[in-house]
Amino acid sequence: MAKKTKTKSVDRRNFLKTAAASAALAVTKPGATEAQQAPPAPRNASAPVLARPAAAPAALVVDEAKTIDRPGSDFMVDVIKSLGFEYMFGVPANTYMSVQESIVNYGRNKDPEFILATNEDLAAAMAHGYAKIAGKPALVGCHGTVGAQHATMGIYDAFCDRVPMVMILGNIFDAAKRGTGKVAWVHSAQDAAALVRDMTKWDDAPHSLPHFAESMVRAYKIAMTPPMMPVALVLDVELQEEEVPANADLHIPKLGTLVPPAADPAAVAEVAKLLVAAEHPVIVVDRVARTPEAIKHMIELAETLQAAVVDRKGRMNFPNRHPLEQTRSRMGVANADVVLGIEVIDFAGIRSQRAGSKRISITANDLFAKSNYTDYLKFAETDIAIQADGEATLPLLVDAVKRLITPERKRLFEERGAKLAAAHKEAFDQYTRQAAIGWNDSPVSTARVTAELWPLIKNEDWSLVADLSFFQDWPMKLWNFDKHYQFIGGPGGYGIGYGAPAAVGAAIANKKYGRISINIQQDGDLMMGPGSLWTAANHHLPLLTIMHNNQGFHNECMEAERLALRRGRDGTRAHIGNRLIEPVIDYAKMAESMGMHGEGPITDPSQLGPALKRAMEVVKRGEPAMVDVRTQPR
Repeated sequence: MAKKTKTKSVDRRNFLKTAAASAALAVTKPGATEAQQAPPAPRNASAPVLARPAAAPAALVVDEAKTIDRPGSDFMVDVIKSLGFEYMFGVPANTYMSVQESIVNYGRNKDPEFILATNEDLAAAMAHGYAKIAGKPALVGCHGTVGAQHATMGIYDAFCDRVPMVMILGNIFDAAKRGTGKVAWVHSAQDAAALVRDMTKWDDAPHSLPHFAESMVRAYKIAMTPPMMPVALVLDVELQEEEVPANADLHIPKLGTLVPPAADPAAVAEVAKLLVAAEHPVIVVDRVARTPEAIKHMIELAETLQAAVVDRKGRMNFPNRHPLEQTRSRMGVANADVVLGIEVIDFAGIRSQRAGSKRISITANDLFAKSNYTDYLKFAETDIAIQADGEATLPLLVDAVKRLITPERKRLFEERGAKLAAAHKEAFDQYTRQAAIGWNDSPVSTARVTAELWPLIKNEDWSLVADLSFFQDWPMKLWNFDKHYQFIGGPGGYGIGYGAPAAVGAAIANKKYGRISINIQQDGDLMMGPGSLWTAANHHLPLLTIMHNNQGFHNECMEAERLALRRGRDGTRAHIGNRLIEPVIDYAKMAESMGMHGEGPITDPSQLGPALKRAMEVVKRGEPAMVDVRTQPR
């Protein structure tokens, strides 16, 4: 597209000529630079750091003859707005700066709003956490090849976790123009999406604005079709920046209503027969619940059958205090005669010890697989494999089961339900006793941290936005989870560095509901991307972060010790290269340095409750807070 010049007055980009008055940017005509420069602002030594005005930038000179009224990126924002995107997470970068500028000025920084991250990996993880609360994707901005490489861990986690997001990779398509900038040639590529193709569901590189419109709508549709995953669009810098021709016929395609794929009714009827006839059916769920309706249908199915439910907690799928929940009881999968797995990725690990038992799988994962061993997709041996979305299939299965139940079967179901309820109570009673062990120990026990926090949040609208893999799942043992947003699961690909940014993204999604977000944060994980704390403070998120500060990478420390002992060597040296103790990190000060409220480090367990209460008061006022707790390893 040839660059056009304009001599008429500038429309919305008048900010380039008037922003000096707002102390944001001085833009002048040639020859007027000195007269337009604002005097330096006086330094207020008593003001908090965050309140001090930024230094006045150098004045920019704009040639009015070359300004443009409607760049391609304005139309791109029109398309993006039509899809309902709320946020774009990213690091500022010149290869998509035109889109960012259009979002901020043309789009008034709303739907989407640009959220500044300090690393593309953090931006991707924020979009990951956001999508698990919002139920829809966010945009992730990446600066060409280098930005995509930063983002790959976050993208891979989302891919494994079946979470939608739309990546935008800025790029210079014309190789002859890559030498015009100092580093543009090394930050662009002939096939930029190749860097993330193995961990995305689909990608495209639009070469025109109509092509972009179709590709963006298609990207959203593909990302949101189960199994949901990240997708990527590579955007040409010139296509973003150049003027839209006056006679351009631009059209935004209609997305339409997206209907997830439900199962074949005949297959559902066959599954219903097996479940109704079973002596001990067990329903295993992992990433089923995207909406509140899924949990309602799960409860209805389990109660209709009086069947055991094992929730693997890829999401919040089933209330943990429901009497049929048997995740840790003696009535789980081991003795099942029929095992129904719904949206279970790692189905290969679910096996009954009972001879002749049947395994059934309902999952959209079989609708998309790149290789036999991409993430968890080891081949699952099942008796019936239904290739359909679990949440969309649940209502059909509930109806099919209800049609088959006779009064005699209902009586047997009730007897089974009573046994399951007793086993559930037995399991949860022992958690209360176990939590009291080491109550007054220092470092503080993870059970005590969980127990002290519960009274402060149980009457609030709260959401746990943390992975619990390294916290012994204590919240699941002591709290009451009954809403789909109260637990969002872990990172999917178990990439370290997910926790803090995903919590920030989830907190952004929770904020509009007035909901408090709770993050139990691993210390080693935070050190992968501490800049997440700044984004939380910058956006005034009601986010409470509890530092699980065991002063190191404890899982790796245990593994190093195991290997040393197995080889007849000194296991006491396992801390070398695995502990964060020389020097000791003060996470409360780190939080304070980025604008958050900080408490701790707490080593005396008697000080834990008051510190948590003070931090909760800050969070209830709409600001983030951190409590640094020196915890036992697990």
